[in-house]
Amino acid sequence: MSPRRLLLWRHGETDYNAAGRMQGHLDSALTPVGWNQARFAVPALARFAPELVIASDLRRATDTATVLTEAIGVPLQIDKRLRETHLGEWQGLTGAQVDEGYPGDRQLWRTNAAWAPPGGESRVEVAERAAEVVNDLMQPNSDAGESVLLASHGGLILALTAKLLGLPVEVWPSLGGIMNCHWVELGHREGKWRLHAYNAGITG
Repeated sequence: MSPRRLLLWRHGETDYNAAGRMQGHLDSALTPVGWNQARFAVPALARFAPELVIASDLRRATDTATVLTEAIGVPLQIDKRLRETHLGEWQGLTGAQVDEGYPGDRQLWRTNAAWAPPGGESRVEVAERAAEVVNDLMQPNSDAGESVLLASHGGLILALTAKLLGLPVEVWPSLGGIMNCHWVELGHREGKWRLHAYNAGITG
């Protein structure tokens, strides 16, 4: 059965998030706050009754996903196609360091989803690889169940949401960011994905 509901869940706070550093493919760790964010989100996500959870292979996403799967007893798969955007030369830098070394480029990156940091990938490229995961789930022989959760990263979730909704690339930057341990809910009906919730989550 192909899924009728798709949840895109961002990982909890990491040491790099707390320090204001850009992560990309760097394998940062959850902070104690991040672990608690994941635990607090479990009751809300459990109500969606996901039958399968697929996580990015970066441990901040895998660890976040494991908190949920161990609590509700559903299978966990790992898929590197759900990794965050590769930020190339920017990985590990703070925003201020990027602005100093690459004047104006961070603003260009924010406003043009087809533009990539030096040595990195664009959000359009990220969306293409992430959409492959969803396409696999939608195949006629899929046994994913009606509700699937993808545990991933903020940049990927934004890009994948825009692509699944068929938004023109030039308007992708109009979508806001996803907070730590917040999620997007999409429903599939009549061959199309529809947005039910964006940047939803537990606060406090």
